[in-house]
Amino acid sequence: MKLAVVFPSVMYREGPEGVGRLIQGIEEIGFDELSVFDHVVMGHPTEDRRAPFYTPTMPILEAFMLLAHAASITSRIGLGTGVLVLTQREPTLVAKQVATLDTLSGGRVRLGVGTGWQRAEYEALHHDYDSRGDRMDEAIELMRTYWRDEHVRYEGEHYRADDIAMEPKPPSGAAIPIWIGGTKPPALRRAAQLGEGWSAMNAPGDPPLEDKLALLRRYAEEAGRDPDSIGLQMSLSPGPLDKEKRKRFYDDTDLLKERLVELREMGFDWCAMDCVPLFQLGHRSSEALLDRLAEIYSALEPELR
Repeated sequence: MKLAVVFPSVMYREGPEGVGRLIQGIEEIGFDELSVFDHVVMGHPTEDRRAPFYTPTMPILEAFMLLAHAASITSRIGLGTGVLVLTQREPTLVAKQVATLDTLSGGRVRLGVGTGWQRAEYEALHHDYDSRGDRMDEAIELMRTYWRDEHVRYEGEHYRADDIAMEPKPPSGAAIPIWIGGTKPPALRRAAQLGEGWSAMNAPGDPPLEDKLALLRRYAEEAGRDPDSIGLQMSLSPGPLDKEKRKRFYDDTDLLKERLVELREMGFDWCAMDCVPLFQLGHRSSEALLDRLAEIYSALEPELR
């Protein structure tokens, strides 16, 4: 089992030196991947727009710029997005960005993608929100074609390429792992048909995780794929615990270990550790975060093996 750390963008406040210390420290501790959260902008609530899931002024660093910086100061740790809102970006440019990152990092990229939930962000970036599902399928196919073919020819409803070249090819080629995020049936079907893995989460009102896993397996079988060939990732976050456990979850290593084992037994081969709850609990400097992350990793590492 592998363990990723989601980088807390709020640490930009320590400047480039603090950001660098935290990234390199996460690698030195032994984590498998540095994962980056993605939003370009957040919409303030208005008369016809509900408040977003997050505080609109929450600081979020741009995913590829941060990962490029991380690639330049690390040598081993994987570099991932969790998840990139792909369809509010132009997929040919994303294919180039990912290929460049994979080239300059020596093949360390894992690309997590999703369709997102924020119409205001799509509008700010001048992309259509309502067609994002159909465009996601095409965008994934188009990017893999750019990473694989010398003569790129693609004809879709939304995207096309007429004998185009994109060089250099990434070290991983078209095998750059693409993991699909989302909890609704269309996302599960997309992961089963097109993804190397599914990045799971618990959204309000969702059915139990076991039900979503069963649906993913069914979609994989319908697509002619071995369900066990599809990787599974889940945030190392509390399940349906009581309120008291939820309050102390990130400060209680035993609860973290208990949840990790539970997810492993359900078939998950990746977990992602979010640093924001640690920051909110008072670990507010790079040194304090690294100390707590080292404690967590030391406790979980035997279970990862």
